[in-house]
Amino acid sequence: MMPAIIGPVQIINVSGGVVQFGDAMYISPKSSSKTNAGSGGFNTGAINTTANGISGTNVLDTKLIDQPIAGNN
Repeated sequence: MMPAIIGPVQIINVSGGVVQFGDAMYISPKSSSKTNAGSGGFNTGAINTTANGISGTNVLDTKLIDQPIAGNN
């Protein structure tokens, strides 16, 4: 790996992402979340037309741990 030379940096806001400068062997998440949405639930835009009929979202989760983050500090 080669070292990186970083110039002036200004970060105003980071929400839900990773900022990396230079070399990194491991990048681990520090938080995790889960979102459930039905059919057409995340449509964005000026005009949306969605014809779904009957829609259902399966929110039953049988896994106890999806993204373990306890050891990533």
